[in-house]
Amino acid sequence: MSAHTENSASNDSFNNDSINNDSINNNSASDSNPITVSFDNSYYRELPEFYHAQQAAYVPSPSLIKFNHELAQQLQIDLQGASEAQIAQAFSGNHLLAGAQPLAQAYAGHQFGHYNPQLGDGRALLLGETLDVSGQRYDIQLKGSGTTPFSRRGDGKAALGPVLREYLFSEAMFALNVPTTRALSAVLSGESVWREQAKPGAILTRVASSHIRVGTFQFFAYNDQPEKVKQLADYVIARHFPDATQSSSPYLTLLKRVCEQQAKLVSQWQLIGFVHGVMNTDNTAICGETIDYGPCAFMDRYDPATVFSSIDSEGRYAYGNQPSIAQWNLARFAETILTLISEDEQQAVELATQTLHDFMQQYHDLWLTGMLAKLGITNQQEGDRQLIEQLLTLLKDHKVDYTQLFRSLSSSLSDDQTVTQALFNDSQGWAHWRIKWQKRLEHNPMSVDARATLMNQHNPIYIPRNHIVEQVIAAAEQQQDFEPFEQLLKVLQQPFVQQSGCEEFAQPAPEEFGPFRTFCGT
Repeated sequence: MSAHTENSASNDSFNNDSINNDSINNNSASDSNPITVSFDNSYYRELPEFYHAQQAAYVPSPSLIKFNHELAQQLQIDLQGASEAQIAQAFSGNHLLAGAQPLAQAYAGHQFGHYNPQLGDGRALLLGETLDVSGQRYDIQLKGSGTTPFSRRGDGKAALGPVLREYLFSEAMFALNVPTTRALSAVLSGESVWREQAKPGAILTRVASSHIRVGTFQFFAYNDQPEKVKQLADYVIARHFPDATQSSSPYLTLLKRVCEQQAKLVSQWQLIGFVHGVMNTDNTAICGETIDYGPCAFMDRYDPATVFSSIDSEGRYAYGNQPSIAQWNLARFAETILTLISEDEQQAVELATQTLHDFMQQYHDLWLTGMLAKLGITNQQEGDRQLIEQLLTLLKDHKVDYTQLFRSLSSSLSDDQTVTQALFNDSQGWAHWRIKWQKRLEHNPMSVDARATLMNQHNPIYIPRNHIVEQVIAAAEQQQDFEPFEQLLKVLQQPFVQQSGCEEFAQPAPEEFGPFRTFCGT
């Protein structure tokens, strides 16, 4: 590792000096909107050269698809009896809520391993920040709100399909106990956007602990602005990792905390079979939340080589590569703060390198603990990893559905093997492995009911099945029918609970669905 693995990026298309706190015109169609948010916009206030301030593009006839009332209450958003039309005006960007200070954040990033010196919010605006009922700070961001100086050749808009997809996936991940951005609202814009063909336009309101990315640090580090990197690091420490201020080496502690958060996040992805699809450094959130649900999907059949993204032709972001890619991304983050960790470059590199090695060990420890819980085991013994790997090899060889298999294991605690056996083409391998598993369970005494409860708390029944998500999007786009979306969302909000009449939502895609590919929403 070195302080710079590439030459400092040129920034011809966007002059960083022009990122400023310009005045914003209220684009409101009406001043009578009763919705109130107690904004406290620290990013806008404390980092004036890190963004471009502007208003959202006006949309002709916004209409509300979905509003997350439970999340709004947590964020202390007071609707004060607002109508759906007023909610749509506010969360389309047409009405600028009092206290909002919309801005497009500047950042860079490595995309599929190649550095891009200028990315930034090309179709998103951070409205501001608010404190929830527990005092936790959250960003509120519009996605699909029009062009910004970072849009490059894009239109800054979002199509309905990707908006519904992110709403479903982010709320499903929340219910699965995975750190994630969340969806506050989805609004139809009343206009069409062109994505190979005309598509209904929509706007998502996204909530996150923050939208600061590894790429945010890269933007300033690669443009040789160390004072900005320090300013950003100090802001991140104060906002996300205040314990680092008590450390004798606060910036090394910052790196350690970010690595810890990523280890927790990626281990949870692996445990539920989630493939992010585009783990670029601009999609790696410093706060450790899953961000940007573009080409993501869940595995049906277990295979570490699973790739869904249509543009990931080399399989860089395959399911099995996600831990090592996370480490690679963290190394890029470490490079941006090396001079803060120590003035002695060699010492800084050694400290950062050790922290990155620790990340991988943390990841493996968390993954092993999580996998054992999925198998109904609460202690660790030598040979556990081998037992797990043997099961995963069986799943791959027999093309077994990952989610169904692990959920079925709790019923296999008894003598009834019919559910699990039905998942295998040849049950002999499963029967042999089950004997080893049962012997292992003897070394972790627990009642059958307690073990089944533990397993069912870690093995979901319902995930966003790719074929069902596609059906939901098609119904909305082609028939303006949002009932399938509502039904799927309701099921996904209780993924660990058996729901009557919802058997189809637990089934993998039929053979005729074929190989599934996802596409970036831009």
